[in-house]
Amino acid sequence: MFKELDLQLEKAGISRNEYSELMIRLLDYGVLCRDESQTEQVLYDRYLRVEELVVEYLSILSIRINHDARFNFVRLFPPGAEIPGVSDQDTPFNSGMRVKLTQAEVACVIAMRSLYDRALKEGQLDEQGCVMVSIENISIALRNLLRRTLPEKLTERRALFARLKQLRLIQLNQEIAEESQDLWIRIRPMIIHYVSDDVLSALEGQNLDEEPSDEQDSEESLEEKSAEEQAEAETEGSDSAIEKE
Repeated sequence: MFKELDLQLEKAGISRNEYSELMIRLLDYGVLCRDESQTEQVLYDRYLRVEELVVEYLSILSIRINHDARFNFVRLFPPGAEIPGVSDQDTPFNSGMRVKLTQAEVACVIAMRSLYDRALKEGQLDEQGCVMVSIENISIALRNLLRRTLPEKLTERRALFARLKQLRLIQLNQEIAEESQDLWIRIRPMIIHYVSDDVLSALEGQNLDEEPSDEQDSEESLEEKSAEEQAEAETEGSDSAIEKE
């Protein structure tokens, strides 16, 4: 087995240690984005050279790979997870490798998905398929869609955006400060895999600009909560390996 592996790696010009480093990184982070860092650029380029070997190895564990060659990112999906455009009838026994997002994280992901969808329709994506938005843009989207706000405490706000960066949903090169409303971040195209079009349409279809009565307000709040719960279930179902800084 190892002899055959070594032969394939030799053809690709990669050592067993380099292959091992790539596999450990993929299983540890669950995602590779070429434009995230120099390290991930090297690992992504290495992945391209041994993609077949990586897919074959992970298939033994029933771990599937979503490789977006256009935007240069790779994402792992644990057994039973839903991959956009791919049907899967197998249901995992437990959560296993999945990571459940908090309500604040789910709400922020929904808001960013809305901003990304708008930019997509207006043709404002850059060459990497990313969208530039400000923290203020996200705050407004949160308020309009879900009547929520970003965490008031600086430590909680930093933790929120650090988590989103960890999931490779955003690219953020500056630390969040007290006055960061004008700080710009890049939303990655991977965001579309976290919130379905149905959930987004349901939220955007609600007319939040009108002032509803108390009864209407209560009904809309229940609808928003239901949509958030559905989105939370989707993000939990599509999350891959536990990512770290």
